[in-house]
Amino acid sequence: MNSEDTGAEQRLVVPGDQIDAPPGSQPGSGVLLRGESLVATKLGRVQVNGDTIHVVPTNTTYIPRSGDLVIGYVEAVMNNLWFLDVNGPFNALLPMSLAPWKVEFGAARQYMDFGDAVMARVMEVDETHSVVTTMKGVGLRKIKEGFIEEIPPHLLSLVIGSNGRTLQRIKEASDCRIVVAQNGRILIDGDAEGMATARSAIDIIVKTGHAPGLHDRLSSVIGGDE
Repeated sequence: MNSEDTGAEQRLVVPGDQIDAPPGSQPGSGVLLRGESLVATKLGRVQVNGDTIHVVPTNTTYIPRSGDLVIGYVEAVMNNLWFLDVNGPFNALLPMSLAPWKVEFGAARQYMDFGDAVMARVMEVDETHSVVTTMKGVGLRKIKEGFIEEIPPHLLSLVIGSNGRTLQRIKEASDCRIVVAQNGRILIDGDAEGMATARSAIDIIVKTGHAPGLHDRLSSVIGGDE
């Protein structure tokens, strides 16, 4: 079986639904054992992983964690920092001391302004959910080229695939540089035709990744793999 396929089509459940499962099945993420029955605690699709039953949510919100690679958009500029939309519940802070340039106080807008996109990394998340990011590090930069695709964060694993095989197939078929950030944003950089191919493949995953036959559907766009 190909890594992109998941077997029988996954049933949509709502919190409180009883899940039909083989005897001896264990509750996983989004599932509660109530008596001898497995009950869904989230809105999502049932997924079987060995003898463990999970509910994969239909929608998720990105929750920043230290070390995450993120793609953010500048939402506001102060004298000494930028506020970034990182697709989470709160904006993240990017102090000028953690920018890749030597920025003088009051000159932040000369380097990045409202709407600019950046590749950054979450440096710190405190107990009040205040997020501090940095652009000091390999590959971290202001994004000047390419297209940024945005998908629900819980579907990133389908885009990447087992051992990164699905993502590698998309890269090879599209001849694009593709960077997957943990906040549900994907940078695709290549020629127009290649970017269109990569976006089509990702769109198939987002819309039909829960159903069997994903490998074949992707092959219609990016060709088969070895």
